[in-house]
Amino acid sequence: MNVEEILKTNKKMPLAKRTLIHVALVANKLNEEVSMVLKPFDISVQQFNVLRILRGQNGKPANLSTINERMVTKMSNTTRLVDKLILKGYVNRTVCEKNRRKVEIVITKDGLNILKQIDGILFEAEENMLKNFTEEELHQFNELLDKF
Repeated sequence: MNVEEILKTNKKMPLAKRTLIHVALVANKLNEEVSMVLKPFDISVQQFNVLRILRGQNGKPANLSTINERMVTKMSNTTRLVDKLILKGYVNRTVCEKNRRKVEIVITKDGLNILKQIDGILFEAEENMLKNFTEEELHQFNELLDKF
């Protein structure tokens, strides 16, 4: 991916600015690729993230703040994401019996099934997105990204 070609400029950019733009362009491209995989399932990237968080709870309920703090993309509309997943039958929301102010959210069997369908397709897409990198390069890349 050539930043200057995408931005259609011949001007030399300062390295720091070029790097930040480059990271943003790559992030957008990856997000678009994942969105395309999820589109046939009528699930957004954020909804998918909520489902994966809930699957990781291994049957234990989560509350909205737990979901929000584990989101890859922090959002203020987690309630709306959960509402949409409830309408699709992928999650259930109940009031905690011990603390009536606490709302508990769990993934349903349908939610687990849709994730199972997505997992294989997404794995292939992820492999394709990273096909130009060796395993060693991916380790190096992760070490560099950890500096953020």
